[in-house]
Amino acid sequence: MNILVTNDDGILAPGLALLADACRDVAHVTVVAPDREQSGTSHSLTLHRPLRPQRRPDGAWQVDGTPTDCVMLAMQALMPERPDFVFSGINHGPNMGEDVLYSGTVSAAMEAVMLGVPGVALSFAGHSPETMATYREAIARLVRHVTTIAAYPANTLLNVNLPPVPAGEAQGLRVTSLGSRYFSESLMRMKDPWGREIFWIGGGSITWTGGITSDHAAIHEGYISVTPLQMDLTNYGLIETVRGWSLEG
Repeated sequence: MNILVTNDDGILAPGLALLADACRDVAHVTVVAPDREQSGTSHSLTLHRPLRPQRRPDGAWQVDGTPTDCVMLAMQALMPERPDFVFSGINHGPNMGEDVLYSGTVSAAMEAVMLGVPGVALSFAGHSPETMATYREAIARLVRHVTTIAAYPANTLLNVNLPPVPAGEAQGLRVTSLGSRYFSESLMRMKDPWGREIFWIGGGSITWTGGITSDHAAIHEGYISVTPLQMDLTNYGLIETVRGWSLEG
């Protein structure tokens, strides 16, 4: 069995090394990751310059591009055989609610699904690499579960978030739905050294909503959150309404 491991925090991120190590318990692992942090790049591709993947002394590949670039290059050029699974992460920070639309970590798993390979995104909702490292065995067990699914659903990926507590204090695993979060005061108005107005996106405060089944609620209560996501974004309930529209006078 072959597993591709990638991320959006860059080739030197501790979470990437931890995930690759856990995956090696059950499969041969190839690592292809960005050469620098690519957080917030979503599903973007590098279209206006060539990519130059470089082989590292440890056998991993680093790519001067996005997580989506990495998956595409790995599957179509760098790996001698297509992987059986793609695991993306472990992201340094959570990816819940609408974050999945911005996340390079989640988008790498989405790209795998689009190319016909099951994808799993993993994120850690804390800040301590030492705490994240305590999940090594739990991650390995999760990888075993995923790779033994008899018929992995098409057009589906799993979005996994680990709570910001040591693994021994986690309450277990909870299957969740996406919550929703609202950023306030996340745009900072500033001046550059020449007095010109600039804006910095980031920071601010976050307000979460969602019931007991939401990913945010699970993480808040100390559970490992696993959210099945589907690629089809169609709102089927609105189809008949739109079908009745007419643009003729």
